Amino acid sequence: MLQWLKEPQVHFALQESADLAAVGVCVGQIQQKCGLSQSTVSEYLTMLQKAGLLHATRVGQWTYYKRNEEAFAALSKAFGGGEI
Repeated sequence: MLQWLKEPQVHFALQESADLAAVGVCVGQIQQKCGLSQSTVSEYLTMLQKAGLLHATRVGQWTYYKRNEEAFAALSKAFGGGEI
């Protein structure tokens, strides 16, 4: 999921209600791509958000997720500069 969210325009279809780059990807699209239940996907995404690796944005009834690139940069620096 984190790799998909790194380049959402490559891995997900355009969304009518929100810009992939600006807001992120709707949990429904992530669920469809990975084939897990929506509750499982939501739980994973919530854990990643609580860990500071994702930003969540609410637009109407939908929640959109995008990577927190600042957190990944800090992790990369801590682990010697490799790409995460």
